[in-house]
Amino acid sequence: MLVETENAKARGGSSVTQQALETQTSLLPYALTVFAISLPMLVWAGAYASNAVWMTGTFAIFAIAWGVFYAAVNWLKKPEALADLRKRGQIHILCGLIWAVAVAQMAAFGDGAGPARSELMLISVAAAAIVIFFTAPWLPSLLIVGMATAAGPLYFLMRHPDDQALAKLAMGAIALALALAMILNRILRRQFALAAEREVLIADRDLRMDEARRLARSKSDLVATLSHEIRNGLTGVAHVLASAVGHNGRGAPSREQLSAALDAANDLIAVLNTTLDSETAEAGRLAVDTHAFDAVALVRDLVILNRPNAAARGLELSLHVASDLAAMETGATMADAHRARQILANLLGNALKFTIRGRVEARVELASPGRLSIEIADTGPGLAKEELEQAFEPFNRIARTSAGTSGAGLGLSLSRQLARLMGGELSAHSAVGVGSCFRLELPFNADALPERELEAPIELASALPEARQRMRVLIAEDDALNAAMLRAVIEQLGHQVVHAVDGQRALDLARVCEFDLLMIDGRMPNLDGPAAIAAIRELNGDNAQTPIVAVIGGDADEAEECSQAGADVVLRKPVSVAAVARAVADAVAVERDAPPARAFA
Repeated sequence: MLVETENAKARGGSSVTQQALETQTSLLPYALTVFAISLPMLVWAGAYASNAVWMTGTFAIFAIAWGVFYAAVNWLKKPEALADLRKRGQIHILCGLIWAVAVAQMAAFGDGAGPARSELMLISVAAAAIVIFFTAPWLPSLLIVGMATAAGPLYFLMRHPDDQALAKLAMGAIALALALAMILNRILRRQFALAAEREVLIADRDLRMDEARRLARSKSDLVATLSHEIRNGLTGVAHVLASAVGHNGRGAPSREQLSAALDAANDLIAVLNTTLDSETAEAGRLAVDTHAFDAVALVRDLVILNRPNAAARGLELSLHVASDLAAMETGATMADAHRARQILANLLGNALKFTIRGRVEARVELASPGRLSIEIADTGPGLAKEELEQAFEPFNRIARTSAGTSGAGLGLSLSRQLARLMGGELSAHSAVGVGSCFRLELPFNADALPERELEAPIELASALPEARQRMRVLIAEDDALNAAMLRAVIEQLGHQVVHAVDGQRALDLARVCEFDLLMIDGRMPNLDGPAAIAAIRELNGDNAQTPIVAVIGGDADEAEECSQAGADVVLRKPVSVAAVARAVADAVAVERDAPPARAFA
């Protein structure tokens, strides 16, 4: 019953036990009324008893039972009594047992009443039947109190051989009362169960409606944000491209115009990536790849990468690493390096974006055993407590500080979700006019060694064997724009590219040509990525052993399918030069019997 009660509470409905107790509570005043009406009958019959003096004791016991019962009824009406079902049940049974004692005392009084014995014994049997009726709503009370109440009158009737006929009549009456009470209890329990189910359904419906409203608001905010950001970004890029082709009658665009268009495009990509990641996280499908990496090196790379931007804005960007952390020969952060970089890049980008003058500092230290802390502090406008809470809400931008800046308002909410997925936490404190400090905590293993990462694409040539520094790469990609981007990156790395428009064409080329590397898109017409990879692995020839990089859209199931089909490395879109370089290097370095390398994005 307790499990049933907790389940009903958790889902918003009243349990059968709760309703039974409430029904029994509502009947208690009527029980008092019935006993008050029946009292004159007891007085009348008792007046003819030979032991009439004993009636004083009977009245005393009735008065005590009445007082306890009245106090219990008043307590059961209080709000605090509604929450404690166990205590309410105990009170109900205790009150019923008190009346069982009173009925037993009536039977004992009637047993010695002489001429009035039969009448008083029948009155005690009737009192027992009344108690049984009023305990019917709750089964434990009916079984315990009902049996206890019937025991007294039946005992005193059956102890005299002359009263066997009356005893049998009393037993029949008690049995009939119990049977009717059990039937009533069964009917009530069925009604209570239906009522509880109805309440649960109503509560579930309300939850679904709230969830639907929340999703509708989220989708509306998403559409509004993306519409604004895409319109602004694409408008700027379109103007520069129009200038480049001479549609506006002016000369070729200047370097500043091209730089502005590139910035707009990059901002647009960042907004789209953040939005897609946020929607994936909202659906519970965002996965992280936990491994050991050097967080200090990651932060240092981000600081170096952002220093030109900071210098252009007249800001000082510095890095401070705690001495005890810097002196450690071992130790690595246990999280997803790509997602940690995404969080820190967002925090650094925000600090540089909103800080007008002063400095931005990155601080790395050990917060506690097993925890690494990375703080990004700035001397920007700062946020009030309410504004700081709003900043972590999706699609919420602080109007006081965000005027004139781009963004979807998703960066901080997504960063906090990513941090928690990795077993960490993202927190912040800020003061208006002073600045803000955002703190990322991640798990840290003092005995682990970080996995080696390829630091920059420029190191790719030295990482590859001499004979394979210039490779022949087959790209299977049905989207022309994605194929062009991937071709540009591969050629930038110094390799020769052959393009296949779908998986079937890639398989046909692999049968007749030799390649040093295959890059297969996960979703293509005619023959999709996993099927094409599996078919190539089954070929008779050198291409069956050729390193394969699966290029996917970011879905975890798609990555698993490609890996199972035989891909050495999984590369997630949108691709970057660094990610492609790392993926190529890892794919070439894979031994054929070794497990597939980890995914890059």
